[in-house]
Amino acid sequence: MPNIIIVSNRLPVTVDKEIKKSAGGLAAALEGVSTQDGKLSWIGNPGGANDDPAKREHIEHVLQEEYGFIPLFFTPEETKDYYEGFSNSSLWPLLHYMTGYFHYEPGWWEAYQKANRKFADKVLSVAGDDDTVWVHDYHLMLLPAMLREAKPNLRIGFFLHTPFPSYEIFRCHPQRQELIQGLLGADLIGFHTFGYMRHFRSAALRLLGIESEMTRIRHEGHVTTIGVYPVGIHAERFAKQLADPKHAEHLAKIGKEKQGKRLILSVERLDYTKGIRHRLDAIDAYLARHEKQEDIKFVFVSVPSREGVQEYQTLREEIEQRVGQLNGKYATLHNSPIHFIHGTVDFPELCALYAQADVAIVTPLIDGMNLVAKEYIACQKDDPGVLILSEFAGAAEELFNALIVNPYDPPSVAQAIEQALAMSPGERAERMTPMRKRVMKYDAQWWAKTFIEDLSAINLQAEAKQSFHEKQEQLAEVISRGGRVGLFLDYDGTLREIQREPDQARPNAAVRELLEKLAACPEMDVAIISGRKAKDLDAWFGEYPFGLIAEHGAAMRLPGEKKWRQMDQGVSYAWKDEIHKLLQQFEEQTPGSFVEDKPTSLVWHYRKSDPEFGEHKAKLLAGELVVLAANEPVVIRHGDKIVEIVPAQISKGAAVQRIVESEHYDLVICAGDDQTDESMFRLEHDPLITIKVGDGDTLAKVRLSSPAEFRRFLEGALASRCESRHEPSPA
Repeated sequence: MPNIIIVSNRLPVTVDKEIKKSAGGLAAALEGVSTQDGKLSWIGNPGGANDDPAKREHIEHVLQEEYGFIPLFFTPEETKDYYEGFSNSSLWPLLHYMTGYFHYEPGWWEAYQKANRKFADKVLSVAGDDDTVWVHDYHLMLLPAMLREAKPNLRIGFFLHTPFPSYEIFRCHPQRQELIQGLLGADLIGFHTFGYMRHFRSAALRLLGIESEMTRIRHEGHVTTIGVYPVGIHAERFAKQLADPKHAEHLAKIGKEKQGKRLILSVERLDYTKGIRHRLDAIDAYLARHEKQEDIKFVFVSVPSREGVQEYQTLREEIEQRVGQLNGKYATLHNSPIHFIHGTVDFPELCALYAQADVAIVTPLIDGMNLVAKEYIACQKDDPGVLILSEFAGAAEELFNALIVNPYDPPSVAQAIEQALAMSPGERAERMTPMRKRVMKYDAQWWAKTFIEDLSAINLQAEAKQSFHEKQEQLAEVISRGGRVGLFLDYDGTLREIQREPDQARPNAAVRELLEKLAACPEMDVAIISGRKAKDLDAWFGEYPFGLIAEHGAAMRLPGEKKWRQMDQGVSYAWKDEIHKLLQQFEEQTPGSFVEDKPTSLVWHYRKSDPEFGEHKAKLLAGELVVLAANEPVVIRHGDKIVEIVPAQISKGAAVQRIVESEHYDLVICAGDDQTDESMFRLEHDPLITIKVGDGDTLAKVRLSSPAEFRRFLEGALASRCESRHEPSPA
């Protein structure tokens, strides 16, 4: 049975005098994952600098034997450049919109690539062809594509535990394109919220020019599904702790320390994304107008984080100084309002703190999810308190009964503190009960189980491969027995990748190599069909023995002929003047767009415009054209970054039908990438293979993701033909 291999930067272990497995977190989430008789293993760095080969061997043995973990060791230099450098000094700030903290050194990129390759080599050394690999977080964004290239049959998932920022932020990274391409090697990419997923789709569109459906991105012969999977907490662990008899002892201890005061709790990792400075400003604003300061106790638990990074050292100094300043400002003989704890708190004591807190303030400036909010809710079983939650935490989309605040507005957070402390027991319970029900139900195990089940259910890739090979074999069989094949091919977006500048779409080396092979195959009657002008097709393909069809069927030149036939005799173009005026208006309103006036059509191009704005204007234009040209004999086609107006009598399908009716073909293949090609897919011929290259609704029976995959389709069939022609005859 297939195995499941988890891959993360760190293993959930602590390596010291003893080797201990960490409780909670991702390790707990995976406890509910079924491998259906396969095995679950985990690859990652165990932590610590272990240069001693004997010690490494011991660690490796213990981790594999006791936990099924496969350690991957890094030198201090590798850790510094890959982890502290590229991952946490360049990626982390941008993923969290903190451009002011962004730092980049070119050498880090090489270290990041090597580290991801090191992970890939380890995975490939243990993974079977049909195993499932689940990759975690921003440290390993190149890994999915590396694995896909080496073992295409692997089922690969990726989950991003941070936010994914808007394109305008992510584009700042020098390796922005390579990082997106790396992620697109996955079969399934998971995000905490729909907003993060939407930003990723936007980055893929604007950085790589890849359009997508709502939950699917097709890229280089592969389909990547994207989805929303809000991570949960280890609910069972919290439930057990609250039921433990010792929990009452911890509650009593915290209650005694409260001394009858209202307890307001803040628990965060010490990080500049957590909004701790802003939170202290809000506390300052609250205390300044609260007369009974002795009634309130703020407890700040600040968990150490990345203490080797200078920004974090500076942040700790600033926070401690600010806490001291506020305590000096508001302290009385009987109370210092803020108790600051820089360190970790044992789990039983943390649960008691959560349970005793009247208010929890969770106000990060940005956070992928923020499990502190969910942990607090899990512990609010009796006489619940109030959660104050940042609108910029991913958890805010689920926990909408909390008091949602803008962390950048300290006065409003101060007002929320007042509101929370004044809230009646009935309202507190009314707010907390549904949130706690959700948190305890949709926990970490539910999250992991759902992701793995969705990843396992993805079969589009296998279906696409089956269709690809089935039709490829059908084509190869016809030409190997000497049958005639009519091959009708669109050019831009089908044979050749779409280019931002139309003139740059000349046949490149890959296209020319394929054209030479097609020209050398006597069984193939090839016709290239395009919306381009006749002179362009002559210049690019005149040397080949192909039929050429220009302007979507308005002009045709058959093999062996030198003159073009005009297929639009008697067609009126009186409509062009009025429609041209409308297209010019949209050109003026849409930066980057332009109008092309062809002999038989008008085209509004918007490939250089902002993709979303251009698409919006294209839909508006198409709507206005329907009204303006209602009584004209024209067809309005919304193609790939174009809106085209052509005579109703002219279409690619009509041109192909004329040729097919005058010839005898054992097989006809029609391939195209946009709406202008759909008329070919209605062709009446048996047998017929229709191929759509790229996204969008289509009548075609086969879908390929890119021109590169379509070229591989044709080259594979031609190679099969050559092999069959050179097989030795039976003795």
